Amino acid sequence: MTLGSLPDYPWDAMTPFAAKAKAHPGGIVDLSIGSPVDPTPDVVRQALAAATDAHSYPATAGSPELRNAIRSWFERRRGVAGLTEAQVLPTIGSKELVAWLPFMLGLGEGDVVVHPRAAYPTYEIGATIAGARSFASDDPAEWPTDTKLIWLNSPGNPDGAVLDAAHLRRAVERARALGATIANDECYAELGWDGEWAASPVPSILDPRVVTGDDGVVDVTGVLAVYSLSKQSNLAGYRAAFVAGDEVLIERLLTVRKHAGMMPPAPVQTAMVAALGDDRHVAHQKELYRARRDILKPALERSGFRIDRSEAGLYLWASEGRDAWQSIDRLAGLGILAGPGPFYGDHFPEHVRFSLTATDERITAAAERLGSPSALG
Repeated sequence: MTLGSLPDYPWDAMTPFAAKAKAHPGGIVDLSIGSPVDPTPDVVRQALAAATDAHSYPATAGSPELRNAIRSWFERRRGVAGLTEAQVLPTIGSKELVAWLPFMLGLGEGDVVVHPRAAYPTYEIGATIAGARSFASDDPAEWPTDTKLIWLNSPGNPDGAVLDAAHLRRAVERARALGATIANDECYAELGWDGEWAASPVPSILDPRVVTGDDGVVDVTGVLAVYSLSKQSNLAGYRAAFVAGDEVLIERLLTVRKHAGMMPPAPVQTAMVAALGDDRHVAHQKELYRARRDILKPALERSGFRIDRSEAGLYLWASEGRDAWQSIDRLAGLGILAGPGPFYGDHFPEHVRFSLTATDERITAAAERLGSPSALG
């Protein structure tokens, strides 16, 4: 597939189902897209407002205050100490980085980009933009010898799967054996729910348990961690994210981004500093999602859905044992819009993704509809 033959935007296929859901007497409950619905925290909005005198071009590398805030956040929240300013870089949201990373790294024809089997579609699109080939696999032993970039996603979208430190370490070792860059998309890391992740932080690919060699030296060569503030801080509209890791790779990305003018706006950089320095709003937002999850998950199970993985993140990954499009149609009849599993890879024809990003009232409405006699089908 070439750049000129990019696939149609998959969500366009949802138009008739959205129309059916909107026709429900109680209105639509849109659980299809993970777009935050709660207010941006006051501490962030105030910082943005105070920074509106932005007459100069912003630094592509990020202000010193922002780079220091990212470093401090990694140490405080992710257990990753010792990063330097040269090892962190702000981005204009994380989707643009995912889409452009293969191109920025110089990948092209004959190169392979590996991504999870259940995957955010932009990993594959990024390979297409660069003229490379994508390969879906969760098993490092399967990764081809011509692999040049490996995407991990933990916690995962759509399936909420978490990779523990031992799994991440094996993946890094395999990437190095292949001479490939490995990047972990960690944007849901603050949202752990079940099992070990209910009490323990989800590990970063930069965690010392992952990147410390047998000689006891921490080595992040070829390793990148990607994070977004959209989820933890309701900053989707700000386009606020960052990448950290291998200094050589960060320098390459910085050079490309300087040439391309990919500069996070200065007021957004100031807002990011405020968001990264305040943990209270993150804890508050997590509890909002926890309460919604505690309502929606049992309602889906009572309605005949099996919840798979989903131990972390913003979604419930579910199946009722039939074609996903049949499930999508049944749900639309209840006024509920969800995401079809086939949007996230060819391996999940019977799965549906439910987002927790709806208001308390809409989540409650969905649960009530799922429990009604008309929900059986």
